[in-house]
Amino acid sequence: MENKFGFVSLSGRTNVGKSTLLNAFFQKKIAITSRKPQTTRNRILGILTEEKSQIVFLDTPGVHLGYKRQLNKVMNKIASHCYEEVDLVLFLIDRFKWQKEEENILKSLKNLNKPVVLVINKIDRLRDKTKLLAFIKDISEKFNFLSIVPISALKKNNLIELKNVILNNLETGPHHFPEDSLTEFSDNFFISEIIREKAINRLGDELPYRLNVVIEKIDESKKLKTIYAAIITESQSQKGIILGKQGSMIKAIGTAARKELEKEFSKKVNLQLWVKANKNWTNDINKLKKFGLGVDF
Repeated sequence: MENKFGFVSLSGRTNVGKSTLLNAFFQKKIAITSRKPQTTRNRILGILTEEKSQIVFLDTPGVHLGYKRQLNKVMNKIASHCYEEVDLVLFLIDRFKWQKEEENILKSLKNLNKPVVLVINKIDRLRDKTKLLAFIKDISEKFNFLSIVPISALKKNNLIELKNVILNNLETGPHHFPEDSLTEFSDNFFISEIIREKAINRLGDELPYRLNVVIEKIDESKKLKTIYAAIITESQSQKGIILGKQGSMIKAIGTAARKELEKEFSKKVNLQLWVKANKNWTNDINKLKKFGLGVDF
């Protein structure tokens, strides 16, 4: 059997379960997750090597409409660019939800001339599974999908079938990454994402999209990893919310992040967190570039 290799994009609007699916394939956290939309900001490269096959997943930011800040424009640009460089697109939707965002994504995919697998996620939440067949029939008339696969990323239902569909449609060719590679991102990026995840899941609806995390320094010994990190927000009032009453919120964020990082790195972690206000950073392209978010294509 010859080696197979290919780039696969996980595409779809925000909060349809792309990062959860990526983590389910790897049985390990590669991308942070949250019930709140717009959690993923970068394309997360996950490298899945099994015997003769190597699948490189790009978990793109969810495409979203109606947002005019520079951060949102950059995220949409990253998502669109990822379509162009892959061999196969997994287009995720949430059960029977087909909205304006899905129509826009499908329009982009039609222009790409790439094979597209429609993945209907969260089927574990369907009370009446018989409706699924009727929905698949209707949706199949919108586009000539390579395949339509219902799954539950959270419950890991039907993932083997989905993986087989991917493998059956990859080209033969050499692997591009070492077999033990899981992602191209550094430990610093992973650490900043874990801290951001813990903050997102503890803050109100609007604030999470106005914060970023910067790792300023890491000191490491055999038994201890000391991490100095700043949570960046846009105003003094937001800074106060993240700190919380008598520092309660930032302490909760730090404790949750530290526990997960200790598990990941198998050693004690001393996490030193503080908050900095950086006015209007989400709408300033130069500040976005400084934080590694304003990518030029």
